[in-house]
Amino acid sequence: MRVLIRLPAPLQAMVGAPPEVALELADGADLAAALDALRSSPAPLPLVESKIRDETGELRRHVNAFVDGHDVKRDAGTRTTLRDGATVIVLSAVSGG
Repeated sequence: MRVLIRLPAPLQAMVGAPPEVALELADGADLAAALDALRSSPAPLPLVESKIRDETGELRRHVNAFVDGHDVKRDAGTRTTLRDGATVIVLSAVSGG
């Protein structure tokens, strides 16, 4: 199945990544499998993956991910199942006062 991952401009600039990455994954793959595919892709995509996930494999606290518009942190996190044609949007959390 094919999945599209959209990356935020700050992350693109930080590691020299493209704005979108198309991945071919096994049917029934989850977000963790998609991020694993980024890690095993040619540079600079392993750097992208390391900025998205922490040492335990979960999304970093300051990173939000949406699969087809649904916040994965309010769902199954990195275990969120992807469908063929899914769009994953990665965003940096914004805070302020």
